[in-house]
Formats: sequence, structure tokens, C-alpha cells
Amino acid sequence: MLNRIKISKLFRVGLIIFLFLLIKPIFGQSSDLKNKIQKYQSKLKQLQQQKNTLSSQIQYMDTQIYLTELTIKETEQKVTTTTSEINTLETRIVNLDSSLNYLSSQFVKRVAQGYKNRSIPLFDLLFNTNNIGNFINRVKYLKSAQDNNQKILVQVQETKLNFEEQKKLREEKTIQLNDLKSSLEKQRVDLANQKGSKQRFLADTQNNEKIYQDLLSKAQIEYSSIQAIVTVGGNEIEIGVVKKTNLIASIVPGASCNSGGSHTHFIIKDNGVVTNPFNYLRQVPFSNCSGSSCGSSDGDPFNPSGNLDWPIAPSIEFEQGYGETWAVRNTWIGRIYSFHNGIDINGISNDVSAISDGTLYKGSYSGSNGCALPYVKLVHKDSNIVSYYLHVYPK
Repeated sequence: MLNRIKISKLFRVGLIIFLFLLIKPIFGQSSDLKNKIQKYQSKLKQLQQQKNTLSSQIQYMDTQIYLTELTIKETEQKVTTTTSEINTLETRIVNLDSSLNYLSSQFVKRVAQGYKNRSIPLFDLLFNTNNIGNFINRVKYLKSAQDNNQKILVQVQETKLNFEEQKKLREEKTIQLNDLKSSLEKQRVDLANQKGSKQRFLADTQNNEKIYQDLLSKAQIEYSSIQAIVTVGGNEIEIGVVKKTNLIASIVPGASCNSGGSHTHFIIKDNGVVTNPFNYLRQVPFSNCSGSSCGSSDGDPFNPSGNLDWPIAPSIEFEQGYGETWAVRNTWIGRIYSFHNGIDINGISNDVSAISDGTLYKGSYSGSNGCALPYVKLVHKDSNIVSYYLHVYPK
């Protein structure tokens, strides 16, 4: 018995050492990757604080791309490790199931045999044995059989418990694996976006510092103007009362006052707080051009859930969403602002209509370069809502 215990302990120690040696290279790789990821996350933050030049922006984008590649490698390692763990659990579950079936059958046999032995009267045991020694041995055998039956019952219970635990662990690991695969797919999409954004950035700037600084300046002025319009307001004049669907403005064709192209920047304030316009607008036909290209699956979510009509006639061309948008995450625009306070849209025409009855104001805000950003503002009747329509000329 002592030898068996020693062998069992040695086997367990050997198994632990074997498993450690097996997974040690994986742990080492994972640790190296984590250190690299932390290093380049820190580098990315440092680059954000540097003077925004063409070279620093290119370096920032290259670092962002490399960081995403490292993150993908880390996730791929986790997928491999988790898959291996699930396969090991599968084998363990199969073995436990076989052991459970075997132990259960042995227990049933022993119980049946014990029942037969119990059916022999004590009188027969005393007088049908050749001598008292045989009688004592028979009693010892019966006692030993009972003890063995109890041990098998304990083994059955322990094996069943272990079997259920392994199944539960396998389910948890399977969920974890599915989550990792989803993350990996998203990371690969992000990497493609970042590489595409770098190519577009080089094309937009023509790899020229002066052109880049001009783009930055215009974007910064436009952002500051938009923020000022919704906080302190621009130079505004009341036009009068309008009805829902009345024509109130027209989108400025082409670029307008630091804007990169024809669109209206639509904002809603509710109780004085800028909020997501999608919470108020109804579902309409649209094309999503807010991502890497029109119709791509990486753009901002288009999820209107309200009942108000849109300010422009659908089908809507969706240029940029609300909040931390694709452009913020993947382009140099993220160096200007981190949160988009409205939505950028186009429609089948340049006409802009009132989305509610209310009082209309025309306004403009002059930025630091003297360019006046035109807009109209609608104070909704019997409501705490104010809607803004930027880059438009009032009718």
C-alpha cells in the first residue's frame, strides 16, 4: 500500500512538471507580448502629447498599427491555448464518463453479490462450514466486501462530481473561446481600417507638411465654432414661427467655412444638454458612408429609435455618427476631437426642413480665420428640445 501511495504521488508530481514544461513556452510568449503591448501603449500616449506634425502623425499611425498587430498576436495565442484546454477537457470528460460507467457497473454487481451473501442465515454459516477458522474467514470476507462496496460508492460519487465540474469548465471555456474569436475578428477589421486610413491620410496631405497643417487648422476652427454655437450661440436673428416639414434652409454645396465637403451637421439639445439625435429620429432608408468606405461594415451604427422626421429627404447618406466615431478612432481627426456632438448627413437634395413646429433662428459664428459658419436653429414648440442645422443657408 505504501509503495502504491509513493508511486501515485510521484506520478502526480511528474504530471505537474510535464504540464508546466508544456505550457511554459506559451506563458513566456504571452508575457513578452504583454510587455511589448504595454510599451507601445505608453509610446502611443507620448506621441499624442508631441507637437502635431506630419511626421509625428505618421509615426503615431505606424505605432497604432503595430500595437494592433501585437494585440492580434496575443489574442491568437489565447485562442490557441483555450482551444487546447477545451480539447484536454474533452478527453478528460470522455475518460471520466468511461470510469463512471465502469465503477457504477462494479458497484451494482457488488451490491447484488452482497445481497446474496446476506440471504445466507447465520445458522448455516455456523454449522455448514468445516471449522471455526473457515467461519471467521467468511465473516472477514463479508466485512471486507462491505468496505469495498463503500469505497466504490465514494469513488462513484467523486467521479460523478468531477465529471460535472469538467463539463461546466468546458462550457465556460467554450464561451471564452467564442468571445476571443469575436475580439480577434474585430481586431483584424481595426487593423485593416488603420492601414487604409494611413494610405488615405498620405493621399489627402500629399505627404506635405503645409497641406497637413492647413487641414488641422481648418478642422480645429470648425470644431471650436461648433462647440461655441451649442454653448454660447453665434450671431442669431429670429426668423419667425415655422411648421413641421416647412423648408427652412439649404445645404451649402461643396466645402463651407472649414468644412471638408457638402453636408449638414445636425445636433439636438434636450433640456440644455447635447444628446444623440438617433434617440429622436425615425428609421429611414440609408447608405452608411461613415466607415472606411460607403457600404462597409466598419462604420458608425445607424440606429434611429424615435418618431421625428429627418431634416433632409431620404434616402440618407450617413457621413459620421454621434460620439466616439470611426473617424475619431481611425483618422487624424482624432487629434482634433474625441467626441462628435451630432451627425453628418446628406440626402437626395440640399433642402432642409423643420422636424417640428417651433421658432426658427438664423445664425453664424466666425472662427479665428474670419470664416463665418452658417446655421439655423429651431426651438421646438411646447418642448425642451432645440435642434441645430449647420453648414446651411437659411431660406
